[in-house]
Amino acid sequence: MANGRLKNMVLAAVTVLAVSGCAREGALDVSSGVGVSVTRSGCPAVAVPDYTGDITIFNPVTSTDASAIDVVANITNVRSTCNSEGARIYSEATFDVYASRTRPDGARTVTIPYYSTVVQGGTAVVAKRISNVTLQFADGAYRATGSGKAGAYVDADAARLPDEVIERLTRKRKPGDPDAALDPLADPAIKAAVARASFELLVGFQLTAAQLQYNATR
Repeated sequence: MANGRLKNMVLAAVTVLAVSGCAREGALDVSSGVGVSVTRSGCPAVAVPDYTGDITIFNPVTSTDASAIDVVANITNVRSTCNSEGARIYSEATFDVYASRTRPDGARTVTIPYYSTVVQGGTAVVAKRISNVTLQFADGAYRATGSGKAGAYVDADAARLPDEVIERLTRKRKPGDPDAALDPLADPAIKAAVARASFELLVGFQLTAAQLQYNATR
């Protein structure tokens, strides 16, 4: 029962990130009378889903006591680039990993797995890849840093809105028009079409079930 609630919680978090992270910008358009002018890009939005941006490693692994904390790491400084030219859109995300350990004695190498996932429409996983980030702790050092990278290709046609949807979203409306006060995205068909054409590149630590539950419930 607890695992089911946790799974739903994480899926909801991913969905929220996907909806809020779509590559769109709103700008007030006073002269045209439209209200909001929407600019949309086919480049995937990049985000770190809730509960997967940090990891706590325990020693022994069966304990979650504060006294058993061995290494703590978190993902930060996420940056993205995108090439939307051509039939396939390529997006790349880079990030840093900052880590600390509780016992600084001796040089130590710690390898932590992370995932990158391409999500379409907020919920459909198109692709997933597992990689590793390596952290090198020097003798006597409490802290170490590393870096990771993730890339994704998206079909440009899949990320393109149909012409009729674009027309509905960009149609100029004047005060007094029957649909002047109606948000096109309130139409389920329009909302679904925008979701289908929206992609996200999500990155985070590849956590065990116990690590994910620890992050979600601490």
